[in-house]
Amino acid sequence: MSLQAGRAVGSVIRSISTATQAARPRPSSFPCVEAHAARASRIAAAISKHPPKGHNPSLNSNSPNSSQPLYNNSIAFSQPSPSSGGPEPPYARPSPNSYQLYHSNTPLPLVYAPSLSAFQIAYETWGELSPTKDNAVLLFTGLSASSHAASTPSNPTPGWWEQFIGPGKALDTNQHFVICTNVLGGCYGSTGPSSIDPFTGEHYATRFPVLSIFDMVNAQFRLLDHLGIDRLYASVGSSMGAMQSLAAGWLYPKRAGKVVSISGTARSSPSSVAVRFAQRSVLMADPNWNGGFYYDGLPPHTGMKLARQIATITYRSGPEWDLRFGRKLKTLSEDVEANPLDPSKPRLPGLCPDFLIETYLDHQAEQFCLKYDANSLIYISKAMDLFDLTAESLSDLQLVSSHSAHITPSNPRTPTPALHLSSLAKGLAPLVDTPVLVLGVQSDILFPVEQQRELADALRMAGNKQVVYYELGGVWGHDTFLLDVQNVGGAIRGFLS
Repeated sequence: MSLQAGRAVGSVIRSISTATQAARPRPSSFPCVEAHAARASRIAAAISKHPPKGHNPSLNSNSPNSSQPLYNNSIAFSQPSPSSGGPEPPYARPSPNSYQLYHSNTPLPLVYAPSLSAFQIAYETWGELSPTKDNAVLLFTGLSASSHAASTPSNPTPGWWEQFIGPGKALDTNQHFVICTNVLGGCYGSTGPSSIDPFTGEHYATRFPVLSIFDMVNAQFRLLDHLGIDRLYASVGSSMGAMQSLAAGWLYPKRAGKVVSISGTARSSPSSVAVRFAQRSVLMADPNWNGGFYYDGLPPHTGMKLARQIATITYRSGPEWDLRFGRKLKTLSEDVEANPLDPSKPRLPGLCPDFLIETYLDHQAEQFCLKYDANSLIYISKAMDLFDLTAESLSDLQLVSSHSAHITPSNPRTPTPALHLSSLAKGLAPLVDTPVLVLGVQSDILFPVEQQRELADALRMAGNKQVVYYELGGVWGHDTFLLDVQNVGGAIRGFLS
């Protein structure tokens, strides 16, 4: 073939290719991507109406206030997704008028950083404190929960543990005085990265010190001191709250009468660290994160949404989603063609959420992304990663206990005991005389049931003869502690009675 003929053939091929491409119209839109721009526009409009306070040198230097990110103030309570088809726990920002504040001007020593000069803790209570102040139960929260665990006269909205707190319930307010706080590092009233640094008059942002679970617990025990409570009847917690509950028993063995650990762990596993790292990575990759200094502009809402999608995958279980969603697709509105390219062909799959499970993740993350401060998520999730009660880890942190464990062999519940089990038993020595309830869930993939068995085994190896262990079935995964009122609530009520 001559050069001229070859060029002619090439020209024909390019013409055919161009015509073919022209016959394939580009998708008109990608709603899941455009949603981020639309959200940014709404936030920008809200900011223009109510500009952030930013630098305020007139703030009282002894009052670490303003822990409420301004862009969140208009966000309402989460509503069930039309595609959810199942129970969802109520999570929402409480009104600042509905909780109490404890202010401390005494420096709080921290594990990894210099002392925090001053701090405040938001808290709510239910029931009556007895004259002898011996009926207090400290309820520890998970990563993103507020102090609003149940409804109160000042805030009748249902709390995140509404069905577990009240007369005759798991935490029986006829018998117990229940206290729940927003953890140090949070954004629902307690001091955290979004708070104003009393020394600069600006938001701490990522100048806030790295925290540990032990720091959070120490701050809450300062609150107990303020309330005149020397000894808890019990400490109770689920998920990250279980870490705090165990830390309370470790730090204050004479002040924690009983310890309840639900779907928690005494040692963050590499798999859970990996999941939280992935969340922080997508969040910090959002340009709006700006190294943590975003309080005077757009927050990293896109990164927050993606991080929440990752997290939600670990909160529930595959079997539950198979029952709720299967492989069903979302219902198309009447004005949308199933296949606009060729009506004779099957429904055209969408690149944005199309399966019901996709719409569920999208909805749950959309509801969350403006309710919680991004820096709080980063700091608190990192504190979870750092939690490790093995003897070696505690020694590295220079956390010393006067208790020593005489390790005794036991019949481990796990077929192949972890190599760190003996070290964990030594680390748990301070809890040897404390009654401990350990609850695990077989469908939990975030804190697998093996970690609950490991905790119970280690406590028994350390010599604790008051360990109660229950393993629950069901399909709700990690969120079982929020939803299974009968089994979780029944186990707690029986243990505390």
